[in-house]
Amino acid sequence: MDLRDLRYFLHLSNSLHFARSSRELHISPSGLTRSIQRLEQELDVELFERDNRTVTLTKPGFFLRDYAIKTLEGLSRLRSTIQEQSTDLRGQLSLFCSVTASYSFLHDLLDRFRKSYPHIELQLHTGDSAEALVRVSNGMDDVVIAALPPRLSDKLVFLPLARSALVCIGPAVDCPVQQLIRDIASESDINWKTLPVLMPETGLTRTRVVEWFSSRGISPLIYAQVRGHEAMVSMASLGCGIAIVPKLVLDNSPMRAKLRILPVMTELEPFVIGLCAIKRKMSDPLIAAFWSEAEASGLLIE
Repeated sequence: MDLRDLRYFLHLSNSLHFARSSRELHISPSGLTRSIQRLEQELDVELFERDNRTVTLTKPGFFLRDYAIKTLEGLSRLRSTIQEQSTDLRGQLSLFCSVTASYSFLHDLLDRFRKSYPHIELQLHTGDSAEALVRVSNGMDDVVIAALPPRLSDKLVFLPLARSALVCIGPAVDCPVQQLIRDIASESDINWKTLPVLMPETGLTRTRVVEWFSSRGISPLIYAQVRGHEAMVSMASLGCGIAIVPKLVLDNSPMRAKLRILPVMTELEPFVIGLCAIKRKMSDPLIAAFWSEAEASGLLIE
């Protein structure tokens, strides 16, 4: 059984999305399909049930997923044992973060890491930060940058890197929404029945915003549910509505000059942003090396 096919299968068993796995694995859709077909032919079973809309694991697929996890983790432990005898680390490390994180503080960390470990191949995936904890928990990535949730799973370990307030933003350019927020000086000036709100689809921001509205008995006018903070900033700058995003995202956005921060929702708890990995994988020398570089980088908050 080919280990690469096994890795492709494990990624697909977590994403259950051929196009997404194909993109993130840097393999063509037909190549991914052939890889899965080789495993199915070797085992003489169907691993996935597929139709035009959904992909699900079959019962043999669940068995193979357990085997793949144990096999690849066993290989990682073997690699750890071998590489403990050498300072010249080699291998592949998979990272996931938002676009903002990739150029705000991850850039300097990656530069430092590559100079210390030039033979480690880095795979950087970017996307909605709300996906980060799921991705690392499912083994899709070795290390992710994520916001610290109220309760972190006992299976995960977290290293704080930065803190970011959550801010309410609206368009600074002339448009109907700007007219609605022009004279807002406090929350009492807002008519939530007429002011369109951009709501995150998922994630910690959505949880905190929903709790804020619920605690005040407010049913806001939802204009759209948006995936990703960067997209929310863009839509707010276009005058689609107001949005609540981490200030770190706003400060690093090219749309910053077209937006203003509103004096509302100031009670929202700030984000603590940091590295996250599976605790049992911290013995992996590649993950341990990356973690150590982050600890020594000077980026950490108190």
